[in-house]
Amino acid sequence: MTYAVKQDLVDRFGAIELIQLTDRTNVPPTTIDDVVVGRALADADGVVDGYIGKQYALPLSVVPPVLVKIAADLARYFLHGEAADKDSIVTRNYNAAIAWLKDVAKGLVAIDDGGEIPEQAGGGAIKTSAPNRVFTRNSLRGM
Repeated sequence: MTYAVKQDLVDRFGAIELIQLTDRTNVPPTTIDDVVVGRALADADGVVDGYIGKQYALPLSVVPPVLVKIAADLARYFLHGEAADKDSIVTRNYNAAIAWLKDVAKGLVAIDDGGEIPEQAGGGAIKTSAPNRVFTRNSLRGM
């Protein structure tokens, strides 16, 4: 499932940043390379699916806006690659996205997927039912 698209990255981070990160053929960089962007977005989708697939049936019927942001932050980090400084905003956003996804996978955070939230397993009351007794003390006294 696709959570973010190229235009989401352009809207959030600007075309100039994407040109600098993706154009590997022109000097100076002049265009956004759709193949490089597509690969980063696909990698981000795989990470998101890996975490949310523990709690939700995939594909989701509706992509919540929060997942667009999460996927965009992941893709941006993947585009920066090894050049991402560990103290940069790119890395901080990536770490925050992964932490949020872990919380979703644990069931601590719910996302609105347009469907019903599944019931949590365990912790509920046990209900039993049985037919009425055939023999009781009163029915056995007459024997």
